[in-house]
Amino acid sequence: MSSIYLDHNATTALDQRVLESMLPWMQNQSGNPTSRHIFGRSARDAVEHARAQVAEACGAYASQVIFTASGTEANNFAVKGIAANQVGSQVLYSAIEHPCISRPAKALQQVGWLSSEIGVDANGVLNIAQLQQALETTTSVVSVMLANNETGVIQNMTEIAEISRKAGAFIHTDAVQGLGKIPVHFTDLNVHAMTISSHKIHGPQGAAALILDKRVDIQPLLHGGGQERGLRSGTENVAAIVGFGMACELAVANLADFNRHTQMLRDAFEHGLKLLNVTVFSGSARRIPNTSFFALEGIEGETLVTALDRKGFAVASGSACSSDSTEPSHVLLAMGIAPDLARGAVRVSFGAHNTLLQVTDFLTTLKNEILRLKQLTSIAA
Repeated sequence: MSSIYLDHNATTALDQRVLESMLPWMQNQSGNPTSRHIFGRSARDAVEHARAQVAEACGAYASQVIFTASGTEANNFAVKGIAANQVGSQVLYSAIEHPCISRPAKALQQVGWLSSEIGVDANGVLNIAQLQQALETTTSVVSVMLANNETGVIQNMTEIAEISRKAGAFIHTDAVQGLGKIPVHFTDLNVHAMTISSHKIHGPQGAAALILDKRVDIQPLLHGGGQERGLRSGTENVAAIVGFGMACELAVANLADFNRHTQMLRDAFEHGLKLLNVTVFSGSARRIPNTSFFALEGIEGETLVTALDRKGFAVASGSACSSDSTEPSHVLLAMGIAPDLARGAVRVSFGAHNTLLQVTDFLTTLKNEILRLKQLTSIAA
């Protein structure tokens, strides 16, 4: 039995065209990009070409692209790096941030900083009034994700950035889930820093970037040979960076088709969910088109995910990057969802290659598994 993959917010398959762009840098002799000989110069040219592709994909200049090994590294770099060159004050972040933002923000408390969460409403949209109130205390860094990895909710980053800038704070956004799903334009968002990642857009794992306004004073996380304008030392992963660049180019070219196709799949899926009496989270908010987050009271999300996996459907119970926790989704709890319902949460995230037939088959399987698990629960009771 072949499995159907419905977990594209966690990671995506490597596009064949991306792989082909990487192979020469994996199979042939290539030089260190800092070397002066022809092999090194060739590698440097490949890195700089990829940098231009990444910049073009997200409305930035090539000189603003700092390559990292992961979105987690880029997010830590933004929060810790900007804070390191500021007088200790306050860092603000939304209550629905990924742990690679919330944890470094909390870690700054160890060196005398304040760190505070900004709440969200029942749909997961940032509480602007609370942000404005929190900014009355001197604040150096604000970080709010563009699109949530669990609910798919899109924040009004332009408004958030304007408010933060007026208060004298640097504003960062984690745009990992936005790139390739909605238009992402660094300049238009008006942020100082933005994180994007390769493996969410059919590129290789191990490549990401922090897009950084050159006027921002930031301290490197890694010191060494001075690569990436002295901001991220370490020999560049040429093959992964080349693949990242190609994935960005393809993502932009396919954006309209992806948006239209996955929106159609999600609409059909959520229409079917209504017949199953499940709760769909953030259904009335603006969301990235491929994501649906839902729950059924009385059924554990992890149990349902495991049952669906056995039937050939790969979905998630929340963020794949937070697998060290068995607690209910912090995103749903921040939205005011009762813990018992939040424990039942399941995320479906569609990709370009999923089909309506797969949606229909999945809904049938989901219905059967829900009935089966309810029967087991009633017998156990």
